[in-house]
Amino acid sequence: MKFFAELYNKLSQRFSPQSLLLLSFLTVILLGAILLMQPFSLNGSSITFVDSLFTSTSATCVTGLTVVDTGSYFSFAGKIIILILIQLGGIGVMSFSVLFLFFLRGKFGISGREIIQETLSFFDTLDLASLLKSVFIFTLTIESIGAILLTIRFAFDMPFAEALFAGIFHSISAFCNAGFSIFEDSLVAYRSDLYINSVISLLIFLGGIGFIVLYEFKNSYGKKISFKRMSLHSQVVIKVSVFLVAIGALFIFFFEYNVSMKDMDLSTKILASLFQSISSRTAGFNTIDFYTLSMPSLFFIINLMFIGASPASTGGGIKTTTVAVIVAFIRARVKNSKNVNVTFSTLPFRVISKSVVIIVFAITIIVVSSFLLTIIELEHIPFSVNGDRFLEIFFEVVSAFCTVGLSTGITPDFSIFGKLIISILMLAGRVGPLTIATAIGSRDEKDIKFSEGNILVG
Repeated sequence: MKFFAELYNKLSQRFSPQSLLLLSFLTVILLGAILLMQPFSLNGSSITFVDSLFTSTSATCVTGLTVVDTGSYFSFAGKIIILILIQLGGIGVMSFSVLFLFFLRGKFGISGREIIQETLSFFDTLDLASLLKSVFIFTLTIESIGAILLTIRFAFDMPFAEALFAGIFHSISAFCNAGFSIFEDSLVAYRSDLYINSVISLLIFLGGIGFIVLYEFKNSYGKKISFKRMSLHSQVVIKVSVFLVAIGALFIFFFEYNVSMKDMDLSTKILASLFQSISSRTAGFNTIDFYTLSMPSLFFIINLMFIGASPASTGGGIKTTTVAVIVAFIRARVKNSKNVNVTFSTLPFRVISKSVVIIVFAITIIVVSSFLLTIIELEHIPFSVNGDRFLEIFFEVVSAFCTVGLSTGITPDFSIFGKLIISILMLAGRVGPLTIATAIGSRDEKDIKFSEGNILVG
């Protein structure tokens, strides 16, 4: 106990919270890669270090992209390791460490507070100890209920021991928005099952709206919950999340009705459209074969993946609130309004600038990575031979960076360098935007003004 406390103190003195966050993820990823290469983690086969590293990164960064089939390739021990990596990555490696030390000491240090804020990205006005404890209570409670509900259903299709593990695995994977499945076809076999779709969708949604919203609901327990009395953050998260789920389901239903869903009955089409809309933003589960999707749907889902989940959640993407702020900013400029207002509240400049930096950072990373992958994977292939390959690569890049995990099926076909780039993207997507956002927000404001100049734009 004392050793861990001393180690934590030394690290927190030597590294910034942002560096500690990145270091913690890198350490867990490397450890996971080493463990997944061991014979006890595999079902009699072997795995290269690159593929093991890719799997470990995907699990720790709660992405879900795979180069080997999780269910058949890894043993029970291997699946347990992947599950632990998902759980650690979903909440944040350093959050576990800080909570552990909190129970030892009974209080948070300054560095501990910064690390929690870095990991969960929340307002510093909240009670840190109460929030962090609530995060673990929410996680344990929701995942346990999900596991029980899923086990009950899976028990009809497989022996109870297998059903129990499948229930636990998919509950944790869904709530952490990881998208890993031990079934070869993800959840395609259950696309007509209202029960499975409802439980998984709810787990994904609860994991994706963020712990701040769940924390507010928890504090309102026993009281009359009023949407208008919730914080601006929670109001925006709920509004944008519900809107994206609805518009996504309608779009997928309309464009896939006679394409990938042409052989399904009407109820299954509705269920598959709704499930895929919820899952496509960050979870990575699928009940439709993505290789059969139409081009408009693939392009639309890329946008859903790019937006992703909400801040302080287990999901990725640039976040729902970032999009809301950018839309409000554009609307204010179009109306020539001096202030940027959202739901009768005026947003501070730091929030607007942070949102702009996050979205520019994300677009830059995606564009550069897509360009590099086209050089590596398509250098000698003319457009006339395989023109649609670029869309598949672009889809994969957005899925990796936004830690979604959906794929058109090209992941295992990437070269070693291609897999390494995707691995870096998953890590950057899990740690990068969050770190940049907090780093900008934590710096002292410098108010330096020079003589005013003018530049023609547009």
